[in-house]
Amino acid sequence: MLCARFRPLILLCVLAAPVSAQVPVPTVEGPISGGAGVPFIAATTFDLAQVGYTQSEYFVSGTASAYTNVGALDTDGVWTVAAGETAPYKTRILVYRPAKRHQFNRTVIVEWLNVSGGLDAAPDWIMAHTELIRHGYAWVGVSAQFVGVEGGPGIGGLPSMGLKPTDPNRYGSLSHPGDSFSYDILSQVGAAIREPGTIPALQDLTIRRLIAVGESQSAFRLVTYINALEPIHGMFDGYLVHSRGESPAALSQSPQVSIPVPGQVLIRTDLQVPVLTFQTETDLTLLGSFRIRQPDTDLIRLWEVAGTAHADSYTTVVGPTDQGDDPSVANVIFTTEPVPGLITCDVPINSGPQHVVLKAAIHALERWVRRGKPPAPAPLLDVVTDPAITIQRDPLGNALGGIRTPWVDVPVATHSGGGQVGSILCLLFGSSVPLDPTTLDQLYPTHRSYMQAFRKSTREAVRQRHIRGRDARLMRKAAKASNIGD
Repeated sequence: MLCARFRPLILLCVLAAPVSAQVPVPTVEGPISGGAGVPFIAATTFDLAQVGYTQSEYFVSGTASAYTNVGALDTDGVWTVAAGETAPYKTRILVYRPAKRHQFNRTVIVEWLNVSGGLDAAPDWIMAHTELIRHGYAWVGVSAQFVGVEGGPGIGGLPSMGLKPTDPNRYGSLSHPGDSFSYDILSQVGAAIREPGTIPALQDLTIRRLIAVGESQSAFRLVTYINALEPIHGMFDGYLVHSRGESPAALSQSPQVSIPVPGQVLIRTDLQVPVLTFQTETDLTLLGSFRIRQPDTDLIRLWEVAGTAHADSYTTVVGPTDQGDDPSVANVIFTTEPVPGLITCDVPINSGPQHVVLKAAIHALERWVRRGKPPAPAPLLDVVTDPAITIQRDPLGNALGGIRTPWVDVPVATHSGGGQVGSILCLLFGSSVPLDPTTLDQLYPTHRSYMQAFRKSTREAVRQRHIRGRDARLMRKAAKASNIGD
């Protein structure tokens, strides 16, 4: 029955084959131990038991298909594909879940782990984990790509830190046939999550919703997955596409026959599940996503957030240790080292509001999936295109338009998705440049005037559902403890 899947806009159950009939359920082995003794991933670094969660790792194996196009791959994203070459695979997944069954909210976030840094990383878990933990989500991270398993250099010359070369004793049995098979691997992991009892860590949970998320390179691949595989696999109940560029990933690539996609591709509009695309300033300009801006529909929403960069200080410096109760995580920090000892930039990297708004985006998407009610359309950033894609800015240098927060409306710094020079790594981290003391004194003659403006901006962001209430309270505590206006 199609109604076995939660699709809020389908009101009647219709007789049909199971949605996942075309997707085999893979073999799941574990939980895994051995080797270095802990799973290898760039994610949060604190013990999950401290926040009432458990962690387990599993190997997933089966036979995956690559896909070929049937007809042209047009820019509207309405693609038809067919299964092609097959290959055996063995990869891993990580499962984070509430330790107490009754705290589970029946939604699993499935993250396509990002390999841009030459290793498996979980940027969406890092940026949104406090929201996920507060509300009892389960999270599954999928090593869907070759580099994450077998190794390979990251962007900007970052060293290779794949699972197998990093911990051969733990991961030596893994085998990835190539990224052409990554889309089917994601679907098969989804099938394993949906099949009761397949993954031991989830077997006592009642799962109602699966939401797929991916950031940066993972978002590029997720767009291709949505356009090509969602119509035939129907595996997920919603998608968060986080920081995509104008072009998605290839449908197939070496060592299989290369099947490139057009340079500018929309998300198809004939979907039956919601998609929320979340974009930073860097994504519009450096990655060219302005050229594929897409009007909202009943099942598509676009969020563009002022003051944000593709990556930022929360991603690498603050977020990995944030347990959700420290007001200081709302402070603007100024550092030129996103990864100390490995990446150093000329200008302080972005310390903007991306993580706070991303939590609200996940809440909005889950509510949309669960209740069938989309979030209100969000304002877009003010952009001009002559001679180049340029975001319009106020006299202090902060962006005009877009989703607003106190970071840009009651600023203590100029936050930008640009402003860097040098390597691609630093360009992706944007910039945050502190306002000079004279400007701060003019803006906020007293601490009281600063707090009045800060509270007003925060209330409005909460009212617009762009900041969650718990985060707003932490932000106000941090602002109150500051010396702005003293």
